[in-house]
Amino acid sequence: MRKVAVIGVGHSKFGVRKDVNLSELTFEAVKPAIDDAGVTRKDIDFVSFATVGGMYEEALPAVVAAEYSGLTGAGLVRCEAACASGSAAFFNSYLNVASGQVDISMAVGIEKMTEVDTPTMMEMIGRAGSYLWEFHNFGMTFPAYYALYASAHMARFGTTEEDMAEVAVKAHKYGAMNPNARFQRETSVDEVLSSYLVAWPLKLYDCSPICDGSAAVVLASEEKVRELGVDTPIWVSGVGYSSDTANLSKRPDFVGLRASVSAADKAYKMAGVGPGDLDVANVHDCFTIAEIMAYEDLGFCERSKGAEMVREGMTEVDGEIPVNVDGGLKAKGHPIGATGCSMIYELTTQLRDEVESRSRQVPLDSYTALAHNVGGTGHYCYVTIIRRE
Repeated sequence: MRKVAVIGVGHSKFGVRKDVNLSELTFEAVKPAIDDAGVTRKDIDFVSFATVGGMYEEALPAVVAAEYSGLTGAGLVRCEAACASGSAAFFNSYLNVASGQVDISMAVGIEKMTEVDTPTMMEMIGRAGSYLWEFHNFGMTFPAYYALYASAHMARFGTTEEDMAEVAVKAHKYGAMNPNARFQRETSVDEVLSSYLVAWPLKLYDCSPICDGSAAVVLASEEKVRELGVDTPIWVSGVGYSSDTANLSKRPDFVGLRASVSAADKAYKMAGVGPGDLDVANVHDCFTIAEIMAYEDLGFCERSKGAEMVREGMTEVDGEIPVNVDGGLKAKGHPIGATGCSMIYELTTQLRDEVESRSRQVPLDSYTALAHNVGGTGHYCYVTIIRRE
């Protein structure tokens, strides 16, 4: 397997994007990624498009978006792994380069979720688990799924609603500094706790928002990196992946995600690093409890100590392990297919020391970063480790 580097990244504004169609939204990320890489559209040999779809006008989004972005002629594939689709597309494009099949590839994450009304969107997302058992029989929605995890974590480890609210406060703090984030204002613990109840103990401000957005990543082989004279390649050091049962009733407990633990173990082993070697991480905080569980699943702390990390400020930009200092899914937004590529965008700019707001640029030591992207309720998981040499 050849060494592979991220050489270009691009990102759209996340939010309610009624001003563009799907192809135009895709172009907002593809063009800056190609420009950043210093290549042309004709240099892109293969493109993996990540999108769940079904909520916007195009049934074959990869074909239409590729044509609009000038990528016709490249190999195309659409990747779907629920909320982890972006990381699945990134992994697919990485493998195409690592295997020697192509020299330059691209991963593009796109989603336009606001084309349908919220109740319809909630039903569509609720089908992401075991539809006949959980949604059809019991009416489960995704806030309800994660409410099971939240209540179990609270009962076993003493995690509180205030702890989860602190996660939201942190997210909004950094989202307010991120021009690409959907939510551009800070919040408070009291405001989070007083927001209306969605599925106890999760309230509105514990939940990531439905929104539209795109992100793109250009990858290249080591040989091509040298040929292009890339100033700051960000190397893919490790990728781990795993899955879990569709039916949650077949899982042993609800205080963590087995797929996250397994995927992280694989990524750490491949990269030859551990949690203590990371400068920064983006974790899948679709709900505030998900971020707390991710700390534990990824080995940032012992099981039961996730809330303590929040209380002690250990995941702030100047903390022991800065996490989601772009606002995360909670404040930046969660356009499903775009999230995994958006994480790589953020971590690449962090490792290049190019974050637009110095207030959220992390101090760099090992120049190593981790992206944790979960699909469904641990139905899929990808953990990607990248580093700057």
